[in-house]
Amino acid sequence: MSRNPWIKLGWNAMALGAEATSVIGLRTMKMATAGPAADAEAALMVREKIEAAWALQSLAMVGGLGFTAPGIAAKTLAHYRKRVRANRRRLSKSGA
Repeated sequence: MSRNPWIKLGWNAMALGAEATSVIGLRTMKMATAGPAADAEAALMVREKIEAAWALQSLAMVGGLGFTAPGIAAKTLAHYRKRVRANRRRLSKSGA
């Protein structure tokens, strides 16, 4: 592979998109059942999105994402992939 960091970032972004798509599907199935579990999942989803955004903003403010564009992009992708992967595992275990 080329030494261009943007190529690897492109692949990582594509992987994040694929994982996020599976989480969307799993969450949709869970929410389609309605009831308390669906309400809890919706509330959790909103809370997680807010917390992830705040955590990333905090990292950016203290220089925790690095100082080069590829470095910042890579750490941002890693930040969100970690959370998306955890949701995919959790939702897959619960049988959606």
